[in-house]
Amino acid sequence: MKKYGIVLLVLLLLVVVACTLPSKIFTPQASLLGLKDYVLVAPPGSSPTPTPFQPIPPTPTYLPTSLAPEATATAQPPTPIQDIEYTSDLGRNWEDYPGPSVWPDIDVPAPLGILSHPEGQVNILLLGSDQRPDDGGFRTDTIQLLTINPQEGTVKITAFPRDLYVYIPGYTVQRINIAMGWGGFEALADTMEYNFGVKPEYYVLINFWSFVEVIDSIGGVTVQIGRDLCDQRDAFGWYCVSQGTMWMSGESALWYVRSRYTTSDLDRGRRQQEVLEAVFDQLVNLNGLQRAPELYEIYKQNVTTNLNFDFLASFLPIATHLAESREIVGHSIGEEQVYNWTTSNGAMVLVPMREPVLEMMRHVISEP
Repeated sequence: MKKYGIVLLVLLLLVVVACTLPSKIFTPQASLLGLKDYVLVAPPGSSPTPTPFQPIPPTPTYLPTSLAPEATATAQPPTPIQDIEYTSDLGRNWEDYPGPSVWPDIDVPAPLGILSHPEGQVNILLLGSDQRPDDGGFRTDTIQLLTINPQEGTVKITAFPRDLYVYIPGYTVQRINIAMGWGGFEALADTMEYNFGVKPEYYVLINFWSFVEVIDSIGGVTVQIGRDLCDQRDAFGWYCVSQGTMWMSGESALWYVRSRYTTSDLDRGRRQQEVLEAVFDQLVNLNGLQRAPELYEIYKQNVTTNLNFDFLASFLPIATHLAESREIVGHSIGEEQVYNWTTSNGAMVLVPMREPVLEMMRHVISEP
C-alpha cells in the first residue's frame, strides 16, 4: 500500500505536467507599473532579441555603473493562522543576481524577493518538454508549480504560461520557457525567484509521449466530457467527441487535453481537469498493490527529476489524502496578472504586472 500511495502522487505529477493549463490571450492594456518598479530601463530604439527554438550563446555583459538597488515589494503577508510558523519576507536587490548578457528590449523590473511562507513548505516545478524523439534542444512549454504544505496537508498547483516575458538572471528578458534550456534547472529556479517570489527546490520534467504511456498502462480512462468538441487530430483529420461519458486511450486523451485550434485555453483547462479526474477514478478502481511496481517503472523510465523515492515516500499521507478527496487548489497566472506586448519582430508575449502577480503569489505561497 505504501508504494501505491506514492504512485498516486507520481501519476498526479505526470498527468498534470503533460497538460498545459489556461493562459488566456486578451486585448493589450497599459502597464500598471511605475518607473520606480524597474532597475534596468531599455534604451530608446533598442531592438528585441528573437525568441529562439534553442537558446543563443550569451554575449558579453554591458551594464551601467549607476544602478541603485531597488526596494522589493512592500505588500504585507497575510495574517498567520494560529499555530502555523511562517518565514519572513526575504528582500532581494538587483545586486543579488547576475546582470544580463544580452541587452533586453524591455525594462527590467526589480526582483520580487522571497515571499513569506509556512515553515516546511516544499515547492516542486512540474515541467512538460516540447522535445521530440531524437531532438537535442527543448523548451518547457508547460510550467506548473506544485506547492505542498505538509503540516497543513494542503496542495496547490499554479500554472505559468510559457509566453511570460520575464527576466532570466544572467541572460536577458525572454520567454520563461527557454530558461531551463539555457541554463538548466538552477536558471529556471532563479527566474521563478526573481519574478514570482519563490525558489523551487525540486523539479519533474517529462515529455508528451510519457503521458500516453501512463494512460495506456492503466487501461485508458473514462472521461466525463463536459461539452462537444471538434478539432484537428493527426491521422484522423477533423475529429469530434460529444458531451457525455467516453473511454479514451492515451493518444485520445492527449489530443483531448491539448486541442486548442477551435477552442480557448480556458476550455482546454476544463478538459484537462476532466482527464485528471478520470485518471484518479481509474486508479481507485485498480488493484494498486498488483499494478504499483509497473506504474513506478514507467515513472523511472520517463521522468527526469531531482526527486528520489525516499522523498516521495515522506509524502505518503498527502498522496493518500489526494486519492480520496482530490482536494487540490488550482491557480494560474492569467489575464488579471499580465498584459500583452508585441516585440518588433512580431512575437506576442505576456508581461507580468508586479502588484497583481504579488497578490496572487501571496495566495499561493504565503497561505497554508
